[in-house]
Amino acid sequence: MPLAMNTDVFITCAVTGSGGTQDRSPHVPRSPKKIADSAIAAAKAGAAIVHCHVRDPETGAPSRKLDYYREVTDRIRDADVDVVLNLTAGMGGDMIFGDVESPLPLQEAGTDMIGASARVAHVAECLPEICTLDCGTMNFAEADYVMTNTPGMLTAMGSMMTKLGVKPEIEAFDTGHLWYAKQLVKDGVLDAPALVQLCMGVPWGAPDDLNTFMAMVNNVPDDWTFSAFGLGRNQMAYVAAAVLAGGNVRVGLEDNLWLAKGALAQNWQLVERAGTIIENMGARVIGPAEVREKLGLVKRAPGA
Repeated sequence: MPLAMNTDVFITCAVTGSGGTQDRSPHVPRSPKKIADSAIAAAKAGAAIVHCHVRDPETGAPSRKLDYYREVTDRIRDADVDVVLNLTAGMGGDMIFGDVESPLPLQEAGTDMIGASARVAHVAECLPEICTLDCGTMNFAEADYVMTNTPGMLTAMGSMMTKLGVKPEIEAFDTGHLWYAKQLVKDGVLDAPALVQLCMGVPWGAPDDLNTFMAMVNNVPDDWTFSAFGLGRNQMAYVAAAVLAGGNVRVGLEDNLWLAKGALAQNWQLVERAGTIIENMGARVIGPAEVREKLGLVKRAPGA
């Protein structure tokens, strides 16, 4: 495909994630207040979208507690900065099997399997402008952990999101996830044009080499909007790669803890660096108002 660089780029900041990073950096926010504060600082640094998980304030463990989501949402909406809110809907499909000779019953520690309505409950309560939809099942780095998103579950969750007026951000960890995302649009579950996040380098999804990345890009329909990220040391390289390929970018502590070798990052610093890369490439960083216009989003009022 010919090179079609994006000249109007939005930055998403993935603020905290649900991985076990809380004890690897003091900058990974845990409490709703610290998550919101970090999101607000990222917005002031140039992020048009903030993507938020919530954690237990004491342990830092990932949480689905509705009160935490409500507090994060209210704090961000009440802030003196405009930003598009994107809440995860990826939790509640975690299966951890027993050993290879006795895979059942599932391990209680870490297994978290709930229904579609429960997985979307915080989205219905908080009504963010965007929420994520992990568009497939895959093995993760941990030996016996499977992220489970069946076609039936995705159809149910996607239908709920569409009815709520919340735009799904399709999380594609491999080309098959894009294949099914196109089927969800064809079936009328998701509206077109859709929004996609290409997730590169997440074991054991799509590796973060450029050939695989371009295969992912080439499977995104021309009228859809895509963003991309790479994990760890390749985060900033994928800022440049995504812009060159015609997309938008995601950075943040969910995906990478480091600003440089030996220097732990804060979210706003990663956003600021991404903005510098984008502008040095001759492109422009766009803000939340332009993102809403581009994606057909409706800004929610404080308390909504």
